Amino acid sequence: MSNLTGRQIILLVACVIALVTVAVGIYGLARGPSGNNADPSTDRSGHVAVVEPPADPVVTLQERSLPHTNDPIAYARAVAESLFDWDTSGGFLPTDYTSVVLADTDPSGEETPGLLADVTTYLPTVEQWLDLGAMEVVQSINIEDTYVPDSWAGAVEQARGHLRPGTTAVTIAGTRHRAGVWNGEIAESSYPVSFTVFVACQPSFERCHVLRLSQLDKPMR
Repeated sequence: MSNLTGRQIILLVACVIALVTVAVGIYGLARGPSGNNADPSTDRSGHVAVVEPPADPVVTLQERSLPHTNDPIAYARAVAESLFDWDTSGGFLPTDYTSVVLADTDPSGEETPGLLADVTTYLPTVEQWLDLGAMEVVQSINIEDTYVPDSWAGAVEQARGHLRPGTTAVTIAGTRHRAGVWNGEIAESSYPVSFTVFVACQPSFERCHVLRLSQLDKPMR
């Protein structure tokens, strides 16, 4: 292992993450039955006073919230960026990034358990995240194509009315980029990635919500 370059190390870690993905079928979309710790100090009178520490600025991922839109293409792109654009040195954990997507799941709750399982396969585990953090790994996605797959019309027909009106499959194709530091030198890697985001918009909901994700690199065509 000592002979591996930084680029090879990042590629190996990426391969490990890819192996933990699980499959998801269209059937999963079908509708079934309906305090801060204060430091005490003593003043001149002998009374104990509570000294509040200075407040640190609150850092959140609120700006990554998914857009309120009825455009399934634009919405699916935002889902992709939320899952693929991250920084292991930013003080967050994988759950902080997946929570952005989970916060916008199916309002009825029917698809939430499935989506929870889906998103965990798109980001590293906490243990892997900490290993990547030691190398200050940053990831981003360059989306090159976004489209409703040709096979979606057939899937809707086969569902025979069990899909919510306004449900759409959107396939994302692009390139995942990673950069980090290995032995004091910048190491980078890039490789193609593709997947399908299943969303439901009007008339089922007032705006789009994410339902499920396909297995990574096994999208609908």
